[in-house]
Amino acid sequence: MNKNIINQPIIETLETNYMPYAMSVIVSRAIPEIDGFKPSHRKLLYTMFKMGLLKGNKVKSADVVGQTMRLNPHGDMSIYETLVRLTRGNNALIHPFIDSKGNFGKQNSRDMAFAASRYTEVKLDSICEEIFKNIDKDTVKFIDNYNGTTKEPMLLPTTYPNILITPNQGIAVGMASSICSFNLKEVCKTTINYIKNPEVNIIKTLKAPDFSTGGTLIYNEEQIKKIYETGRGSIKVRAKYRYDKKNNCIEITEIPYTTTIEAIIDKIIVLIKSNKIREINDVRDETDINGMKLTLDLKKGVDEDKLMSKLYKYTTLSDNYNCNFNILVEGKPCTIGIREIIKAWLNFRITCIKGQTNYSINIKSEKLELLDGLNKILLDIDEAIKIIRKTKNEKDVIANLVSNFNITTTQAEYIAEIKLRNLNNEYLINRINERDNLGKEISELKELLKSEEKIKILIIDELTKISKKYGKTRRTNIIKESEIAIFNEETLIQDYKTKVFLTKEGYLKKISKVSLRSASKQNLKENDKIICEKESTNREEILLFSNKQNLYKIKGFEMASSKASDLGEYVYNILPVNSDEKIIYMASTLNFKGDMIYIFEDGSVTRVPINLYQTKVNRKKLVNVYNKKEKIAFILHIESECKISCVDSLGKVSKLMTKLVPIKNNKTAIGTKLLKIKKGSVIEKLLDVETK
Repeated sequence: MNKNIINQPIIETLETNYMPYAMSVIVSRAIPEIDGFKPSHRKLLYTMFKMGLLKGNKVKSADVVGQTMRLNPHGDMSIYETLVRLTRGNNALIHPFIDSKGNFGKQNSRDMAFAASRYTEVKLDSICEEIFKNIDKDTVKFIDNYNGTTKEPMLLPTTYPNILITPNQGIAVGMASSICSFNLKEVCKTTINYIKNPEVNIIKTLKAPDFSTGGTLIYNEEQIKKIYETGRGSIKVRAKYRYDKKNNCIEITEIPYTTTIEAIIDKIIVLIKSNKIREINDVRDETDINGMKLTLDLKKGVDEDKLMSKLYKYTTLSDNYNCNFNILVEGKPCTIGIREIIKAWLNFRITCIKGQTNYSINIKSEKLELLDGLNKILLDIDEAIKIIRKTKNEKDVIANLVSNFNITTTQAEYIAEIKLRNLNNEYLINRINERDNLGKEISELKELLKSEEKIKILIIDELTKISKKYGKTRRTNIIKESEIAIFNEETLIQDYKTKVFLTKEGYLKKISKVSLRSASKQNLKENDKIICEKESTNREEILLFSNKQNLYKIKGFEMASSKASDLGEYVYNILPVNSDEKIIYMASTLNFKGDMIYIFEDGSVTRVPINLYQTKVNRKKLVNVYNKKEKIAFILHIESECKISCVDSLGKVSKLMTKLVPIKNNKTAIGTKLLKIKKGSVIEKLLDVETK
């Protein structure tokens, strides 16, 4: 046994090692707090604030990244990636915190890389004035950075509910967070209404999420209510497009926040190659300095609205945003709804205002104390000057003023520092007036501190000004779910008569009746032959039965159109057919009407309704579709009663009336012996089918 291996109790190991790591990830990395920021965001923005970038000129991003390392001891690239997402250039936020110059990539692009930090320039955007307002006035607590060399804020004193304005996503240990963005005007109005009445109907003013990439939100009131109440739910957003009639193309100008242009293009190409989309000639990205544009060149006669309905179903042009409002409130992660988020932010903001009010009271009280001392001196200023002049030692000036005028040492220090030129009437009158004003201000601040109602009025005033100054119109349009046309694939499929051929070697051909009129002679592979042919339409479903009790399904429109001169499509390439099985029969159906007749080599017969093979989802393969105890001889699909003639291995012809075959609702039911054959003989082939 290796002596270096030490046995440790697993529970003790988890408690001492893994749990602290998990809590660190949850609290200090992945989950945003009530100010709307993760620690990485907060450290970066505060560094820029301390660099004077709220009012100054832009600086190189590399400089900001280097300075941020004093608070965030991670790699420069991880810090820069955080910075990129917060910039105006990246377009990930409706209200970006960083004004940027240079290439910062795009939220809606997967492959567009941002430039290196040495090339780009940044400064704080104007909205950051509301993020850092009065941060130096004890609005929030400060803590030591990771090595104790400087201080950093635990939270930022945001004057509006930034947690609902800035989208946030993060994966922690055992939990995750996904917060969508809302419109600033709507959030401010909703918060004001909540302050006035905590029972207000939030959904009236906070209509729905709003995304920086725009798009159209499919509005489901019940789903929105669920998200607002529980903090969990899903929102569907679809792309916006316009049709260019002159060039016969669709131009997609806005896409869902959760997808990218490249992902959409890749999916459309796959659909074209698999023949699920045949209406598009070309797809290309024409995004430029004027904005995003994805262009689809259409074939003649294509209905653009129906095509887009199809693309909404099969691509991320319509996508879901899954909400999970998991937020750190007072250091504890909790999943809460909109009302609880606003309540938590309001409590946080009240605490910030109380902190700055206390700070202002203390500062003004200190100033008032000095002016009170000056006021006492003014009663006999000549005496004060006389005392100073007669004092032999400088160190005794303060003590002499204190003893003669009954003032504090601090007051005496202030008086002693007054310049001789300031001992004029104007200066002294101004100080007296200032003293009176300070007394009133301190009294008002103390009244504010005692009354949360007055604090709430102040918050309402701030929110009103912020909404007016920074508010923007919605980027994401809202359309009710009931107004959306339900996608019906059948309406998009051209319907025409076809004939489908199945060969012994496994080739499948779909040929239109029009094409058959001009050339009906079928081209086949050498030694191959047609074993089944069916009259069909482009909308019917083709059912392919194998000798291994498997059924493979393919819709007519999913098959490529062929000509008589073509070999057709190899079923092993287009369907998941196993290499050791053969397709022995083909049926074509639109409404799954009729029955399947299975005749086995021993003369037994089974009849089951074909609708047993109908599925709600588009399954390509069904297993155990008929009984496997006996070897199958042949299969037949009937929609009306008929007479079947078959031949055994001795050449004897047997006839069977299908009405005599009992219908069973079990696909793998054992057959009933209805065909009499001699011992040692087996049913070999179907000779004829006579319909009544």
